Amino acid sequence: MGKESIKLIVNNKKAYHDYFIEDTFEAGISLAGTEVKSLRMGKCSIKESYLKVDRGELYIYGMNISPYERGNIFNKDPFRTRKLLVHRYEINKINGKMQTKGYTIVPLRVYFKGSLVKVEFALARGKKLYDKRQDIAEKDQRREVERDFKVKNLY
Repeated sequence: MGKESIKLIVNNKKAYHDYFIEDTFEAGISLAGTEVKSLRMGKCSIKESYLKVDRGELYIYGMNISPYERGNIFNKDPFRTRKLLVHRYEINKINGKMQTKGYTIVPLRVYFKGSLVKVEFALARGKKLYDKRQDIAEKDQRREVERDFKVKNLY
């Protein structure tokens, strides 16, 4: 089989800043036709969204897909709750981890895989303020080392 092309729609950089990413999963999203058209135009936001297991199903809350301009009566609510298409054993695994204190499920990115809309989400633990500061300090150090290395290579 040929390799499907992946076209990124939206990336959640804030998730990597606010959480320790433990385990990542991929799932399809149940969408309406006008929502897919809007996604093709790149009109989506997952900054404030989160996932929750409800009655054995996984749902994404707070995902904003802007209404399609030419969709008129067929447009759905931009912030409506959308069902994720995930295998039962994955939901059970996620639910088991969710019982552990401090875990949450956050969406990382939304993309087209071939013609299908997929969402990559992760089981994550929240970072404390000092963890965030430590990450920023490490990034600064890495940047400094790379800059020094670049300068040394010029001469």
